[in-house]
Amino acid sequence: MQILKHFINGRYVAGEQNALFDLVSPVNGEVYAQSPDGGAAEVDQAYAAAKAAFAVWKHSLPSERQRALLKLADEIERNVERLVEVQSQETGQLKHYIERDEIAASCDAIRFFAGAARCLEGKASGEYTAGFTSTLRREPLGIVGQVTPWNYPFMMAVWKIAPALAAGNTVVLKPSDTTPISTLMLAEIAAPIFPQGAFNVVLGKAGTGSLVVSNPEASLVSITGSVRAGLQVAASAAANLTKAHLELGGKAPVVVFADADMNKAVEVITAAGFSNSGQDCTAATRIIVEESAYDAFLEKLIEKTKSITFGQPDDRDALYGALNSSNQLKQVTGFIERLPAHAKIETGGKKGAGPGFYFEPTIISGLKQHDEAIQHEVFGPVMTIQSFSGEEEALSQANDVEYGLAASVWTSSHSRAQRFSTRLDFGTVWINNHIPLCAEMPHGGFKKSGYGKDLSSYSLDEYTRIKHIMCDITE
Repeated sequence: MQILKHFINGRYVAGEQNALFDLVSPVNGEVYAQSPDGGAAEVDQAYAAAKAAFAVWKHSLPSERQRALLKLADEIERNVERLVEVQSQETGQLKHYIERDEIAASCDAIRFFAGAARCLEGKASGEYTAGFTSTLRREPLGIVGQVTPWNYPFMMAVWKIAPALAAGNTVVLKPSDTTPISTLMLAEIAAPIFPQGAFNVVLGKAGTGSLVVSNPEASLVSITGSVRAGLQVAASAAANLTKAHLELGGKAPVVVFADADMNKAVEVITAAGFSNSGQDCTAATRIIVEESAYDAFLEKLIEKTKSITFGQPDDRDALYGALNSSNQLKQVTGFIERLPAHAKIETGGKKGAGPGFYFEPTIISGLKQHDEAIQHEVFGPVMTIQSFSGEEEALSQANDVEYGLAASVWTSSHSRAQRFSTRLDFGTVWINNHIPLCAEMPHGGFKKSGYGKDLSSYSLDEYTRIKHIMCDITE
C-alpha cells in the first residue's frame, strides 16, 4: 500500500509512522493509501524552508516569476494523464471532467498570473508635499499559509499558489486530508522550477491545518472551506494580527422569471447544480421561479433530472461521479432524513446503488424559506425549488441566507436583469447563465461566504503590501 509523505524543501519527507490514517476511495469504499498526520515539527520545518526560499524569491524579477509560472503550466500539461488518474482515485470525479474543467482551467489561471506578475501598479511617483518626492513600492508579503478543500483539490491549490508565487511570496499549504495526492504531484512538478522550499505541502487532518494557519511566521493565511473552518482561521489569524483570506460556503439562488428561456434555463441549471456531484460552493442549488411559470418549469426540471446519470471515473456519458467521502454521504442523506413533512422529494433522494459514495440527483419542492435545506449548504446533488409572485419577494428569498458567494437571474428583460442583479447581495451574479468563471474576473463572496478574492488582479493585490517611500529633494 502506498504511504504518502510530506513535500518540504523540494523533497518528500516521511512523517511519524504512528500517525498514519487511511485514504478511502469514494468509488468503491476501499483503502488505497495512507497519509501522515502532520504535527508541529513538520509544519515548523515547512515554514523554515519557505522562509529560506523567500530570502531568494522576493528578489526575483517579475519577468523571472512569469517565466517560472509559464513553465509550470507547460509541465502540468505534460503530466495531465498522471494528474487525472490520481485525482479521480481520490475524489471519485469523472476523468474527462477533471481534464476539461479542472486541469485546463488551472493552467489558464497560472498563465494569467504569469502575465499579471508583470503588471503590478501603483500611483505615479510625484511631489505631493512640497520638497518631497513620494514613491510607492508593491512588495510580497512573505510566507503564506494556505488550506485547500477536497472538491477541486488541484484547481484550488493552483488558485492559492499561483498569485502567491507571482507576487514573490513562498507557500506552506495543507491540502484536504481526503484528497492530498494531486497537490503533492503539483509540488513535485513545481520543485525544479522554483527555489528550493518555495512551495511546501504538509499533509494531515484539521489539527495540521490549525498549525499551518496559526504559525507566527505566516504573513497571510488563506483557506477555501466551510464557514465553520473560516471562523476558526479568522480567530487564529487575529491572535497574531495576520492577514486572512477566506473563501467559504455558498447557497446560490437561481431566480427564474416567467419571460426566461425555459429550455436553456433547465439545461444550464441542471448542469450547474449537479456537475461535480453538486460539490461546488457556486452550484445552482436554490431555484426560485415566478409563480406563473412554476408548474411548467418544475415539470421540465424533473424530466431533465431523471435523464441525468452518475458513474465511475471512466464513464464519459455520466454527468457526475461519487461524493467525496462517507462523511459527505452522511451529510447529504442527513439533510434528506431531516426534511419537514411539508417538503416533497420530486425525484431522487437516495444513495446510488452499489458500492461507493454515490447519490441520486434530487429535486425538493414545498420547502419554506427558513427550512434547513434552504438556509444551509448541502454540498451534494440536491436542488430545492420555490416560487415567488413579484420582484420584491424574489429578492427577499434570494438574499435571505447567510451566504453571499454567487447567484443568477434569468429573464429576457435587459432592464430587469440589470436592476435585479445590482440588488442581489452576492459576489458574482450571472445573467441567463450560471457557474462560468474566468481568470481575469474576481471570485469571492460577501457575508459568511468570507472575504478576499481568488483569480484576477484583485487576488494578486492581496498577496502584496504597499510601502510609501518619501525622499527629501530640497538638497
